[in-house]
Amino acid sequence: MMRKLFIASTLFFWLAVIGVWLANFWLPTQQNSAPALAAENGYALQEVARHNRQSDCWMAIGGAVYNFTAYLPQHPSDPAIFLPWCGKEATQAFATKTKGRAHSGYAEQLLQKYRIGTLNNVQP
Repeated sequence: MMRKLFIASTLFFWLAVIGVWLANFWLPTQQNSAPALAAENGYALQEVARHNRQSDCWMAIGGAVYNFTAYLPQHPSDPAIFLPWCGKEATQAFATKTKGRAHSGYAEQLLQKYRIGTLNNVQP
């Protein structure tokens, strides 16, 4: 009897773990919709310029404003490549990695996590 109970509870546990993993993998989360709500804020380039250091790093890319402060320690390249763009319009730098190579699709998706608003007074 104990053996059947052990096997049944172990099976139930692993089914629950797999179910949670599948739900997190396939179902959209509230976290994905939060940046869209925050994106309604508009910022002037002068405001972005005030956030120009490692402890407070914003960038404007493609008409949107991003707060990369929390991302800096996770960025795969040397911080010396990333930091000069803090507080600046960095569309061209992002598009070319400042070396003529485009960022990956993953990097494009990752941008949305750090989006805090749009850039005001963008010239066409």
